[in-house]
Amino acid sequence: MPELSILLPHVAALIVIGGFAGVVGGLLGVGGGIVLVPAFFHAFTALGYGTGQVMQVCVATSLATIVVTSTRSVSAHHRKGAVDWSVLKGWGPWLVASAALGVVVAARVPSAALQAVFGVLAGLAGLWMAFGRDSARLGAAMPVGPVRGVLASSVGFFSALMGIGGGTFGVPLMTLFAMPIHRAVATASGFGVLIAVPSVLGFLLVRAEGAPPWTVGAVNLPAFLVVIGTSVLTTPYGVRLAHAMNPRPLKRAFAVFLTLVALNMLRKVLW
Repeated sequence: MPELSILLPHVAALIVIGGFAGVVGGLLGVGGGIVLVPAFFHAFTALGYGTGQVMQVCVATSLATIVVTSTRSVSAHHRKGAVDWSVLKGWGPWLVASAALGVVVAARVPSAALQAVFGVLAGLAGLWMAFGRDSARLGAAMPVGPVRGVLASSVGFFSALMGIGGGTFGVPLMTLFAMPIHRAVATASGFGVLIAVPSVLGFLLVRAEGAPPWTVGAVNLPAFLVVIGTSVLTTPYGVRLAHAMNPRPLKRAFAVFLTLVALNMLRKVLW
């Protein structure tokens, strides 16, 4: 167990990061996991738990927080009438099944492989946020049939591997099919619930080697409780901002942040 002089600064940092993740999740519909996974990784490795399956613990703990924050976020967006429930009903079974498959894969691959997956996909998401054109379209309406199955399964599978809600991939995907951005953000918060719940249930059955103390399965309870205490409070503020302002400037700034985080994760894999 690390000494309090080492532990307390990391707890304080997680409190701040949890608040930031809550705002980002409500504002951009990304569930906060895109912030939390690298934050957990940094905290656990700095405390001496950088070996074994530490990345699995980061992913699982992030998804546990998303169960709570995404539920709160989708509820707040629903009160504003912004959630497209027909999309959630059509995509839901695919998201749930593919997220469960993602947990099976994540439990069997080395921690470094998950770091690489996170770094590459987070980097691509950051580049799309920065340079993707709002006018780009793949279709005039959300797809159905086999196309919906493939897209929804991809979102669920890779989100579970990365420990994120479905918004990071779901929001740009929905806007590519002509869904207004505010409605896409609101609906993507529902993606987070559908992905996180089966993922966490699966990760609770995983035995993560080299995990920090008080880890159940692959979910670290202290980190979960610290982050959820602040992110639950700040998520509604992100929702209000999403409906009150043009998110584009903040989206571009977050894209730069996300790209840097991704590059740092890849640096740790390679060196």
